[in-house]
Amino acid sequence: MNTGILILEIVGGIVVGSWIVSVLLGVRYIPHDKVGIVEKLWSRTGSLGEGRIVALDDKAGFQSGVLRGGFHGGYFLWQYRVHRVPLVMVPEGQVAYVYARDGHPLEPTQTLGRVVDGNCFQDAVAFLVKGGQRGRQRAILREGLYAINLALFVVLTADRTYGGPIRDREDGKFDDWRKELAKLDGFRPVLIGQGGTEVAPGGDTTFGGDSTVSASDTIGVVTVQDGPPLAPGEIIAPEVQAKEGQRDHSYFQDPEAFLALGGRRGMQLQVLTNGTFFINRWFASVQTKPKTVIPIGFVGVVVSYHGGPGEDVTGLSFRYGEQVEPGHRGVWKRALPPGKYPLNPYALKVELVPTVNFVLRWITGQVEAHRYDADLESIELITADGYEPVLPLSLVLHIDYEKAPSVIQRFGDVKRLISQTLDPILSSYFRDVAQSTNMLELLTHREEIQARATSELGRRFQAYDINCIAVLIGRPQSKEVNGEDPIEKLFEQLRQRRLAEEQIQTFARQQDAAAKLRELNDARAAAEKQTELTQTRIDVEVAGNRGEAHLAEARSLAKRDVTRAEGESKSRELIGRGEASKIASIGMSEAAVFLQKIQAFRDPRLFALSSLGDQMTKSTQPLVPERLAMLGGGENGNGGMDAGGLFGRLIAMMLAERAGVDIGEKGGSSDELRAYAEDLMKKSTAQSD
Repeated sequence: MNTGILILEIVGGIVVGSWIVSVLLGVRYIPHDKVGIVEKLWSRTGSLGEGRIVALDDKAGFQSGVLRGGFHGGYFLWQYRVHRVPLVMVPEGQVAYVYARDGHPLEPTQTLGRVVDGNCFQDAVAFLVKGGQRGRQRAILREGLYAINLALFVVLTADRTYGGPIRDREDGKFDDWRKELAKLDGFRPVLIGQGGTEVAPGGDTTFGGDSTVSASDTIGVVTVQDGPPLAPGEIIAPEVQAKEGQRDHSYFQDPEAFLALGGRRGMQLQVLTNGTFFINRWFASVQTKPKTVIPIGFVGVVVSYHGGPGEDVTGLSFRYGEQVEPGHRGVWKRALPPGKYPLNPYALKVELVPTVNFVLRWITGQVEAHRYDADLESIELITADGYEPVLPLSLVLHIDYEKAPSVIQRFGDVKRLISQTLDPILSSYFRDVAQSTNMLELLTHREEIQARATSELGRRFQAYDINCIAVLIGRPQSKEVNGEDPIEKLFEQLRQRRLAEEQIQTFARQQDAAAKLRELNDARAAAEKQTELTQTRIDVEVAGNRGEAHLAEARSLAKRDVTRAEGESKSRELIGRGEASKIASIGMSEAAVFLQKIQAFRDPRLFALSSLGDQMTKSTQPLVPERLAMLGGGENGNGGMDAGGLFGRLIAMMLAERAGVDIGEKGGSSDELRAYAEDLMKKSTAQSD
């Protein structure tokens, strides 16, 4: 037990002795994860000047140099105090901010100290000698370990504040700065193109499709907090670019180069695009904004708040404002086609104008996806016959992409165009139409009204660079009167009228169908009798051929008969002539014999009486008739056969006719008969010759 105590006492004595020796010799030990900041308590050269913290030229105060890990001699306890502080560690993927307690004062236009080549603030002497300035610094520290004199500099990292051996009332300020930087995520580099959120371009003016901005479609809007202020009248700092031989500021990562190129404080026109940027957030703050997306079917009309005044390109006839070339302040003449653009939304405003046909609905309660018609309602009308319908309608419009800047120049945006121009024009037009139109015409002449409206409104809209494609009228609505809808009542009348017309057409069609059915039946019957019809047709043709043959034969026979008849006629004529000659000769001979007979009786009456007696003997009639007619008497009245009596005349005429003698009106005396007989004989002789 005593041995152990003895060993401890010996070791303790050695340690105490070593400490006493080291103190007497001024030896100090600095661990390798720390640095030693030397504070000189007194000096024969005097103390620091007013306002100085870090000593140069071996004066009293905190020394500019630091002690690295190991043993260091000459720092006697009665003259020096060595403060051991940790190395500054900046984690990977982070940055650290530096505040200088000493240095030259800032100029009036400065908010941050200029960048001085001092080995990332590890060379305090170089910082002070080369013009380093006190205050927050423009330069930042990237990841790594730094042996920094924390008496001169305060380093802010995401995890802690490296304040050094000085403890004062400013320690709370450093913590506040660190918290503010943490809120801005200022200890990490600026990442553009990732980590954003999906947003819709242009608010709610979309037509569907891929019109949203993805999380990677972002830009960084930079606001510089240091440098000379903006020129009067400017709200956006112009973009600065390095010329040949000049150092570029690499998207605001090199503040000194940015200011050397003429950069100014304020919001910058130039934006950050996809990439990682190590930017001092004390020098420039960055807002992540979505890219400007112009979907297909739109163009973007640019309204620039930045740039010099441009020359108006619209001419004197356009009195709604000026349009300028791109790059100048005002409405740009040329609209942007569909695409994604890294445009600063604070410097340039892009109004989306649809170039495809889009529909506006004047229908209460209905809104299209683009929501241009969110404030539109059905139009209330009063017709010529006193009806008060509410007319729903749709309008199909188109805007020429080359006229889109003029539309924006006139109205500001598409919604103002609709609310301030299209809505009042359309409502007024249809109210005028309704005042001269009956309700029934409004219901039944919709196509005609639509065509007229399309033509007339198209003509009116042309003055505003709008093309009216079509006007579409819906079914009018009306309020019920005594529980009955007036329009529905009209519709019922139309239905009855249409039903009557349809019935008329149905009856006509049925009549046509009956006629067609009859034709079909005839066709079927004809088809069934097709063989007989064919045979009959053939028979008809055969009969026709036979008739023609018979006709030809009859014609031949007729010709033959005519020829034969002509021959027979001539033959008969010749025979007749011969017969006449023969008869004449026979008649003459008979007449001669007859005359001789008469002459033998010497009295023709006796001859006639003899002939009569012969005939009476041959007659089958009774000799004594049942009735007796007295035809006449003789001159003496005795009833004899007087030549002057009727009976005698009759006998004479019969004999004369028999003999071929015309006795005329006279009686027939023997001399006269003789004379007639001689005359007849002469004629017969002449004919025979």
